Amino acid sequence: MSLTRREMCLLVPSALLPSLVTMAKPQSERSGDLPSAMFPFDKLPLHLSNTAAIRAVLKGKLATGESVEVHETTLPPGGAPHPPHHHPHSEMWLIRQGTVEITVNNTTTRLGPGSVGFVASNEEHVIKNVGLTPATYFVVAIGPGAS
Repeated sequence: MSLTRREMCLLVPSALLPSLVTMAKPQSERSGDLPSAMFPFDKLPLHLSNTAAIRAVLKGKLATGESVEVHETTLPPGGAPHPPHHHPHSEMWLIRQGTVEITVNNTTTRLGPGSVGFVASNEEHVIKNVGLTPATYFVVAIGPGAS
């Protein structure tokens, strides 16, 4: 069966209609998207490991398609959550308290409360508490593998 250009042009709008209807829905109605939400600190689940205390905040996909994961980590003095590593997603650290050193591609920077660190996709990095008190920071991971 062959179609004329006019017939093809008449089919295009009906083929696009399902995706246009999905895009027009509010984010909270789209399947799989993270809905708007609040996360009271006292309701965040606490996971204790040998190297850190971690509170998961959220994990999923944004309405714009990116995977996102957020958690809070507390490290004891001298602690590091893992050895240097890299992954496809980017990460941002929001330092809440304490003093950490973040090393990205063999360049180390010391950060304190209110500071922000960022590592781009696939760059080797590590974070370590170099202070005398616990260090607490939020991690925001965005991109492939974050959720």
